[in-house]
Amino acid sequence: MISEDGGQRAARVFDALGSVYEEAFAHSEAHRRSLEWLLGRLAPGARVLDVGSGTGRPTAETLARAGHQVLGVDVSPVMVELAARQVPEAEFRCADVRELPLEDGSFDAVCVYFSLLQLDRTQQSELVGRLARALRPGGSLVLATVPLDVVEVDAVFMGQPVRVTSFAGQDLVDVVTGAGLTVSAQENVLFTPDHPDAVPEPHLFLYCGKE
Repeated sequence: MISEDGGQRAARVFDALGSVYEEAFAHSEAHRRSLEWLLGRLAPGARVLDVGSGTGRPTAETLARAGHQVLGVDVSPVMVELAARQVPEAEFRCADVRELPLEDGSFDAVCVYFSLLQLDRTQQSELVGRLARALRPGGSLVLATVPLDVVEVDAVFMGQPVRVTSFAGQDLVDVVTGAGLTVSAQENVLFTPDHPDAVPEPHLFLYCGKE
């Protein structure tokens, strides 16, 4: 039997969650604040990559309705179908972003909201580096994660079994700066998803730029 890699596990989990995920995270004020920060830095018609775009809300919807060109990428076919229906102004692809051709300097901004957690640390670091290269000089990247020092920990997330790997906060900052980005601000919050099986979880939002 071939074991699942992080992308396959993520597809299975988020296929099962579907719109329940959107509802559970809809009240995240920190997420909204990060999008407002990003909107304030984008020129009209900017090209934005949304990694792990989920249902398209709120990230792709907010950016597309502000007039930006959004490409959302997600490994979950269910999520991509929901996003395409809910945010027709954006483009969505069902793909593993690690395998998606990305030209250097081809995006004005990149969003990475909680889409690293089912990859191992090497894969996370390599992906951050790849996304940094896809940013144009002067571009912006927002990255959000659960900042825990854990490696392949089996857990239950909103009723779904997951295997989580993450970095402690400063270690993730080091990954980002090692990829050539500058962290201009960060926000730590404790957030409880709106779901009966959810528990409070720490969230870290990094506001980054490429000189």
